[in-house]
Amino acid sequence: MEQPPQFEREALEQMALPVLVDVILRQQEAIQKLFEEVIRLKAIISRNSSDSSKPPSSDLLKKSEKAREEPVEEGKRKPGGQLGHQGTTRKGFGRVDRFELVKMQQCPNCGGQSWTDIGVKTRQTARLVEKPIEIVEYQQHQCYCQNCATVVWGEMPVDVIGEQDLEASLQGMLVWLGTYAHMSYEKQQEWLVQMGLEEIGIGTLAVTTERVADSIKGKVEELADWIRDQPHTHVDETGWPVKGVKEWMWSFSGEGYALYRGADTRSRAELEAVLGEHFQGVLSSDDYSVYNGYAVDRQQKCLAHLRRHFKQLLKLMPKSQPEIGQVFIKLIDEAFAAYRSWQKLGDEVKYFRWAKEFKEKVSKAITEWMPKVGYSAGKLLRSLKNKSEQWWYFLEDPQVPPDNNRAERNLRLAVTKRKVCGGSRSMNGLENTAALLTVIQTCKAQGKSALEFFRQALIDPMALSLIPIQT
Repeated sequence: MEQPPQFEREALEQMALPVLVDVILRQQEAIQKLFEEVIRLKAIISRNSSDSSKPPSSDLLKKSEKAREEPVEEGKRKPGGQLGHQGTTRKGFGRVDRFELVKMQQCPNCGGQSWTDIGVKTRQTARLVEKPIEIVEYQQHQCYCQNCATVVWGEMPVDVIGEQDLEASLQGMLVWLGTYAHMSYEKQQEWLVQMGLEEIGIGTLAVTTERVADSIKGKVEELADWIRDQPHTHVDETGWPVKGVKEWMWSFSGEGYALYRGADTRSRAELEAVLGEHFQGVLSSDDYSVYNGYAVDRQQKCLAHLRRHFKQLLKLMPKSQPEIGQVFIKLIDEAFAAYRSWQKLGDEVKYFRWAKEFKEKVSKAITEWMPKVGYSAGKLLRSLKNKSEQWWYFLEDPQVPPDNNRAERNLRLAVTKRKVCGGSRSMNGLENTAALLTVIQTCKAQGKSALEFFRQALIDPMALSLIPIQT
């Protein structure tokens, strides 16, 4: 925006009336642009997790320190247990490692010591045993075969690998603590001391992480190749510092899997490196430009992101912008409600009848409000009009959700780790983190133990697979 020319009072007084009117109109135009810019910037600084991609933790900085009475909305549930809810209290632990008899030694009433048992009740309690980590010294014998004169050593347990001081399951536990529980190497050292094991250096822990990551990378690549042929995948990405330089962590997820990839850029090349130059399935994503130009048969953009964009209009001027925001927020909420109803009832006839009427309502709303839009609202409505098949694909195929929540939930683990560790010291470190996160989240999605997967990867990786079993 160019700064309008400045005039002294005497110059203004000597101007002809038409020239003076032109100056005033230019000044008014500049003032209007500045006013709109101020409103836009005020809306940006007042954003929170409800109308942007900011995390809920950032809302704390703007919360009041004084409690206030929240109005109870009609039909809204109160927090906590609900009236009539049937509890799911746990009954035992499913196994018993040790039995212990509990008997009175002396009667608290008369001091007698003669007893007749008349009943038993049981109670299971989980206990933390002293020094959960035990140190085992294997005395490996060298033997001479009297039949064939062969000299052999006694066979070590499979969990004892080479000359490593930590057996396979403990290595898997340490990697899980560092990757999933976000424990630094210093805290892992403290944890080992509390568990009864001292004198483990940070270098040993770092090498352990790298060793486990190397053992699983082949299985991660198998999963990446498998994803290319899947009918649907969710994609998202987040920044990841490497030695002070901004790199990227990508997430590809679906039913039973979550793949993470470290990358140099946020460009389409990274997308093509995983899914290929042309993906024949459905791609769920946000509205980032990389996904707009990617060669894919079908797309579903995240309506939750779109709702946040329209919610930002509620803070803008002129009055028509908040009105547009309210109209389309209501439409998006209707779409989410109808999709949840289909998930619950599975009535496709009702769903497709609603979808047909809904498309007409959206088209009518865009036509009605397009002449009244400002810059921000116009950008959103043009996107809805020009890319309608990408925003509303779930209306054609309800098996595809209208949001990208699966990708965002999977990416949240990486974001949390990044906040704790501050990034990686090398691209190799980023790639190791991506591989470890892939195993942890994929095992979680499949109901498997990531600890057991890490253990087996160190012992016999050929017997493992991250590819979900198709049902």
